[in-house]
This record gives sequence, structure tokens and C-alpha cells, in this order.
Amino acid sequence: MVVLSRPVALDNHISVIPAYKPAPVLTSHSIPVVDLTHPEAKTLIVKACEEFGFFKVVNHGVCPDLMTRLEQEAVGFFALPQSLKNQAGPPEPYGYGSKRIGPNGDVGWIEYILLNANPELSSPKTSAVFSQSPLIFREAVEEYMKEVKEVSCKVLEMITEGLGIEPRDSLSKMVRDEKSDSCLRLNHYPTAEEEAEKMVKLGFGEHTDPQIISVLRSNNAAGLQICMKDGSWVAVPPDHSSFFINVGDALQVMTNGRFKSLKHRVLADTRKSRVSMIYFGGPTLSQKITPLPSLVPKQEDWLYKEFTWSQYKSSAYKSKLGDYRLGLFERQPLLTHRSNV
Repeated sequence: MVVLSRPVALDNHISVIPAYKPAPVLTSHSIPVVDLTHPEAKTLIVKACEEFGFFKVVNHGVCPDLMTRLEQEAVGFFALPQSLKNQAGPPEPYGYGSKRIGPNGDVGWIEYILLNANPELSSPKTSAVFSQSPLIFREAVEEYMKEVKEVSCKVLEMITEGLGIEPRDSLSKMVRDEKSDSCLRLNHYPTAEEEAEKMVKLGFGEHTDPQIISVLRSNNAAGLQICMKDGSWVAVPPDHSSFFINVGDALQVMTNGRFKSLKHRVLADTRKSRVSMIYFGGPTLSQKITPLPSLVPKQEDWLYKEFTWSQYKSSAYKSKLGDYRLGLFERQPLLTHRSNV
């Protein structure tokens, strides 16, 4: 997200949900859970992407110690004095940001670090992130991104297998490309005091992720909610040992709407601060985003116009958080002319 340069006080201008009613909590039986070592994992992933656009993965192969180490380093950074954190911001678009989300007035009960997945594209702001903490922070970030990139590519390859798409790396090669526009976002949602009117503060307002796929891991603090097909919101139980996968806007287009990009949000917890780590797997800026030919052989059946990731990224980052960004890229159905007889 593009973040404005002026800092915002933590307790001012924060979006709230009036007359809030607690959302029902998904159970272990209702949320799709995929064991990546299961022989039918590819089938289960495709089904989850079609029905939810969201699922949890277990037996993912990422070392728990690595996840814990990165979380601890992130917590250490966010605990620094504000004056030191501000030296790494505002994001351009990478670096440290606080409260403001995008250029159109969206704000949240949040502070964050946004880092490019390509260490060769480091910026002064991201260098400042690591200058305030030991070298182990940078090493943890780089090792974590390497491991989670592999998880995202493995999931994408299971998707192509499950859909019968050849070659197997049709999707994963976009993320593996050395110039892929992938990034890592470390979010910190401080504890929010419960208001007398039961007004709940938004940590991150409702939105979809623009990229191909998102891989989320958080601590054991609640707050994540997903929007169901009927428009209702349900809370996702936290699980610090697993990853949660989101279908992104780009993948919705490449499957011609067969998979849906999931709308989700985060509410501030009144008891425990939340730290989340999200890897966004994106293509190169010049990558053309279209429905995959093996899924939609005839161009006239495309639901979306062709665009590059650079074009979509630019459009998405200029929008408000909750906007339906893909609407600008949908193809209008041809109107059949009917003569009056």
C-alpha cells in the first residue's frame, strides 16, 4: 500500500465499527485445512480456492523456530521508541509505516514494515529498519522469505496440477522469477482498549490482496476475519504454527473467476497485541495477467481484459482499501441487437 508521509497519532482518526456484534468463529470443521503432505492435497486446495478463496495449511515444512525468531525480531523493532522507528519511514513504498493505509484516507490501528522480497532492491528506508536492530533481523527476514516463497510456489504448483494445467509451473514460475514483484509485510496491531460504547477499532479494513497468492502467519492473537459468500463476517481462530493462504486478485483473473479473491479484515484485540507476517507472491511488473489459455481457450470467454501487473498494481494502490478493484478490468458483455419486428 502507498502510505502518506505525515504521521498520525495512535488514538486519532482510527476507523471504528459502531454497534459491533461479535462475529461467529469458524470451527476446525468449517475452515478448509490442507495437509501439504496428503496425497490428495492438490484436490483439496482447488476445492478450498473455489469455495472460500482461503484455507489453512499444515505440514508446510517451514521450521517453527524460524517463524518464532522473525516474530521476536519484529516485536523488538516495534518496541523501539517512535523516534527511531520513524527513521525507517514513511514507506516509499517500502519501509516503516503507521496508521495511514493508502493515499485515500484509509487508516487503521496498526504499524507495519513493508519489505521487498528481492534483497538487491533494498532502499534507504528498509536499510533503516535493520539499522535499529541486530543483524539477526535481516537474516531472519531473508531466510523466512526464502522458505515461505517455496510454500507459495508449492501451493501454486498443486493448484495447476489440480486444475489439469500444463506445464506444472505455469503459475509458480511467476513468483520464482528473480524480478518478481513479491514482498513481505510485518504488521503490529497494538492492544486496543475496549470503548464504553463497545466501538471496535479496525486494525486493517476490509480488502482483497492484489497479488497472485498471500501466505499469512500470525501469533496467537485473534482479530482476523473473512467475508463469506453471503456477506457475513466470521472470525478465524489464530494458529501460530500454520499458514493461511489467500487467493489474490491476479489469481482470480487467471482462473477467469473460478477462484475468488477473499475479502478479509483485522480487528484490534482488547487483550493481546497481534503480530502478523504476510508474504505476497506477485509476478514481474511486465507480466501480462489474463485467464490461463488451458482453462479458457477462447478469448471471447474471458471475463477480464488483459493487463500487466504494473497496470493493476498502480490502479489498486490508488484505490480505497475496500474498493472492488477488479471492476475496472472486467469485460462488458456484448449487447445483442434486437430489431423490432
